[in-house]
Amino acid sequence: MKVAVWDTYVQRTDGKKMHFDIIVPENVKDSNVIFHYGHEYLKYKDVKSKKVTTKECEFCHIENATQEVISDIESKGYHIVEMENCI
Repeated sequence: MKVAVWDTYVQRTDGKKMHFDIIVPENVKDSNVIFHYGHEYLKYKDVKSKKVTTKECEFCHIENATQEVISDIESKGYHIVEMENCI
């Protein structure tokens, strides 16, 4: 499965900047859908943030998905790769 990687940076209310990737099937191109996934992830992590928009989240590249990514996409529509300050 080919997936799109959306590079995401979110300013937390404590001043730290979170960096994570939102990974979706390559045919998902609606940025509102991607932002919704970002908000779901932030809610899951109990992180307060003002926004996830094209300024904070942008398409990066297409890659082949691992089985873990495929399983997440099949169950919830997306996968998150935590990079920095993701608590």
